[in-house]
Amino acid sequence: MSQTLAALSAALPVAAGWSLHSLRLRRRIEAARHDPLTGLLTRDAFADRAARMLARGRSAVYVIDLDRFKEINDTHGHAAGDAVLRATGLRLSRWADENAGTVVRLGGDEFAAVARVFSREDLIWTLTHLTCLLEEPVHADDHVLTVGASIGAVAFDPATDTADVSALLRLADEQMYRAKRGGAPWMNALSLTPERATVNGRRAGRRGTGDAA
Repeated sequence: MSQTLAALSAALPVAAGWSLHSLRLRRRIEAARHDPLTGLLTRDAFADRAARMLARGRSAVYVIDLDRFKEINDTHGHAAGDAVLRATGLRLSRWADENAGTVVRLGGDEFAAVARVFSREDLIWTLTHLTCLLEEPVHADDHVLTVGASIGAVAFDPATDTADVSALLRLADEQMYRAKRGGAPWMNALSLTPERATVNGRRAGRRGTGDAA
């Protein structure tokens, strides 16, 4: 019995060490799945979760690009810009929780989301609500920063539609671009047929396509 107790006593520090190592490893893996500034998911983590959500029922894919963000950075500095990004990430995260959705920061001041919708009317209401949410002023130090967003959306029904996450993001991105060019707060695609050609998987006119406008 004494030998058994001695062996167990010797093994306890090793087991504790492995448990601590495992916990730290899980935390590192989880941290790698989130954007360090906003806390939102990274692209790969979002793509996995979005694909599962789209397969479960009627949803919409959104691409969101902030308006006047460069102006805020140029006028008030990058700390103010970071405050806007953090506030936007927090608002989108709360919105996603309320709408059974998921959100990603694509990079810079561009975000994307997938959330459940039940009808065209529901999508329009959601876009209007999301616009109002993102237009709320952001308080940073002694400044009140006014920021808006251009939003593109596309609805998807797995019972009748066929498209993957990347294709739906491109369609939503196309609509976001239309909204920004036209001065509208949002636009939504009426079909899953692209209105513009893509180059290297990006909407023509985007950086990285060789056709940037």
